[in-house]
Amino acid sequence: MIIAVASGKGGTGKTTVSTNLALALSSTHRVQYLDCDVEEPNGHIFLKPQIESTAVVTTPVPVIDESKCTVCGKCKDICRYNAIVLLGKSVLTFPELCHGCGGCSLVCPTGALIETQREIGFIEQGRAGDIMFVNGMLNIGEVLSPLVIKYVKERIDDDSIAIIDVPPGTSCPVVEAVKGTDYVVLVTEPTPFGVNDLKLAVDMLKALNLPFGVVVNRADAGDEAVFDYCRGESIEILMKIPDDRRIAQAYSRGEMAVCAVPECRAQFTDLAAAIKGKFDEYCGN
Repeated sequence: MIIAVASGKGGTGKTTVSTNLALALSSTHRVQYLDCDVEEPNGHIFLKPQIESTAVVTTPVPVIDESKCTVCGKCKDICRYNAIVLLGKSVLTFPELCHGCGGCSLVCPTGALIETQREIGFIEQGRAGDIMFVNGMLNIGEVLSPLVIKYVKERIDDDSIAIIDVPPGTSCPVVEAVKGTDYVVLVTEPTPFGVNDLKLAVDMLKALNLPFGVVVNRADAGDEAVFDYCRGESIEILMKIPDDRRIAQAYSRGEMAVCAVPECRAQFTDLAAAIKGKFDEYCGN
């Protein structure tokens, strides 16, 4: 089973939920944690994994062989991202804009375009106790986070419960991260900002036809709007995390809530059972 933990905005407690859910499940299940928040991964701060291997993520970019180029412009015409331009009788390439589709090489009639690999990030794998750990990192200044996320997800272990820590928001990296998952946990908070971004995330998941439920973090610290919205849309609230000073202190120290606050472990175990039940219900089991 693949569980995605997402949020319409950053700072709602998404990583707190995903890492503690992984740790709570690891005592009874084979669990894998995959950090797909590749622009700012921070699950490692809580899980403290021992990294066993690192792999570079690259994307193909074109290089011009000027001795073969006739400056016909077909490579420029097919590029949707303006990574190739004609300047007089020269062809210029901008590797940072290239999305690596290879279209320019395919349409070049003289074979003047060859591909080379450009590094855009890396993948780390290791273990955090009984939890298999995978972490993706996009290099600073790069834009192809969906590609790094794709490489992280290629490492999903089919025999485990995989928990994906999704980037915040509702844009392309989020869609790439939740695509193909079995259930999505949306983490929000009871504030006007939380409700606004929860609505955007819900609309995205409905468009993708993915089953989901909501976890409300700091549930007793805001207003009732998020609860009213969920009731109105018949969205189940899977868990309410209290505004507990002990949880905040554990977070500030990079410690797991299920370790620092004993009752949290049972709450996250119940959350896992609720997710499994919803997934079975969705599948008609």
